[in-house]
Amino acid sequence: MTPERRKEIASRGGKSVSPSNRAFARNPELATEAGRKGGQNLAPEARAYSKDRDLASAAGKKGGAISGAKRHEAAVAAARGEG
Repeated sequence: MTPERRKEIASRGGKSVSPSNRAFARNPELATEAGRKGGQNLAPEARAYSKDRDLASAAGKKGGAISGAKRHEAAVAAARGEG
Protein backbone atom coordinates (compact mmCIF):
# COMPACT_ATOMS: atom_id res chain seq x y z
CA MET A 1 0.00 0.00 0.00
CA THR A 2 1.37 3.41 -0.92
CA PRO A 3 2.04 6.01 1.77
CA GLU A 4 -0.55 8.28 0.16
CA ARG A 5 -3.22 5.57 0.38
CA ARG A 6 -2.36 4.89 4.04
CA LYS A 7 -2.62 8.59 4.81
CA GLU A 8 -5.99 8.79 3.06
CA ILE A 9 -7.37 5.87 5.07
CA ALA A 10 -5.95 7.17 8.35
CA SER A 11 -7.46 10.62 7.80
CA ARG A 12 -10.94 9.13 7.59
CA GLY A 13 -10.83 8.14 11.26
CA GLY A 14 -10.52 11.71 12.42
CA LYS A 15 -13.34 12.86 10.16
CA SER A 16 -15.82 10.11 10.95
CA VAL A 17 -17.07 11.72 14.16
CA SER A 18 -18.06 15.35 14.40
CA PRO A 19 -16.10 17.43 16.93
CA SER A 20 -19.21 17.94 19.06
CA ASN A 21 -19.58 14.16 19.49
CA ARG A 22 -16.00 13.51 20.56
CA ALA A 23 -16.11 12.74 24.27
CA PHE A 24 -12.55 13.85 24.95
CA ALA A 25 -13.14 17.21 23.26
CA ARG A 26 -16.00 17.95 25.64
CA ASN A 27 -14.54 16.42 28.79
CA PRO A 28 -10.85 17.08 29.52
CA GLU A 29 -11.04 15.12 32.77
CA LEU A 30 -12.14 12.03 30.84
CA ALA A 31 -9.24 12.47 28.44
CA THR A 32 -6.79 12.84 31.32
CA GLU A 33 -8.05 9.69 33.00
CA ALA A 34 -7.93 7.73 29.74
CA GLY A 35 -4.35 8.81 29.15
CA ARG A 36 -3.38 7.83 32.66
CA LYS A 37 -4.98 4.40 32.27
CA GLY A 38 -3.29 3.90 28.92
CA GLY A 39 0.08 4.67 30.41
CA GLN A 40 -0.49 2.26 33.27
CA ASN A 41 -1.15 -0.58 30.83
CA LEU A 42 2.42 -0.38 29.58
CA ALA A 43 5.21 -2.21 31.32
CA PRO A 44 7.63 0.25 32.96
CA GLU A 45 10.40 -0.70 30.54
CA ALA A 46 8.14 0.18 27.58
CA ARG A 47 7.39 3.71 28.77
CA ALA A 48 9.57 5.88 26.57
CA TYR A 49 8.94 9.17 28.37
CA SER A 50 9.65 7.80 31.82
CA LYS A 51 12.96 6.37 30.60
CA ASP A 52 14.09 9.33 28.50
CA ARG A 53 13.69 12.71 30.17
CA ASP A 54 14.98 14.58 27.11
CA LEU A 55 12.40 12.89 24.89
CA ALA A 56 9.62 13.84 27.29
CA SER A 57 10.88 17.41 27.49
CA ALA A 58 11.00 17.76 23.71
CA ALA A 59 7.46 16.39 23.38
CA GLY A 60 6.16 18.82 25.98
CA LYS A 61 7.82 21.79 24.32
CA LYS A 62 6.45 20.76 20.92
CA GLY A 63 2.91 20.45 22.32
CA GLY A 64 3.19 23.78 24.09
CA ALA A 65 4.40 25.51 20.94
CA ILE A 66 1.50 24.10 18.94
CA SER A 67 -1.03 25.11 21.61
CA GLY A 68 0.44 28.59 21.79
CA ALA A 69 0.34 28.99 18.02
CA LYS A 70 -3.32 27.94 17.92
CA ARG A 71 -4.21 30.41 20.66
CA HIS A 72 -2.35 33.14 18.81
CA GLU A 73 -4.15 32.35 15.53
CA ALA A 74 -7.51 32.41 17.30
CA ALA A 75 -6.72 35.76 18.90
CA VAL A 76 -5.67 37.28 15.57
CA ALA A 77 -8.82 35.96 13.88
CA ALA A 78 -10.99 37.35 16.70
CA ALA A 79 -9.29 40.73 16.43
CA ARG A 80 -10.09 40.79 12.71
CA GLY A 81 -13.70 39.86 13.46
CA GLU A 82 -13.32 36.45 11.80
CA GLY A 83 -14.12 34.34 14.83
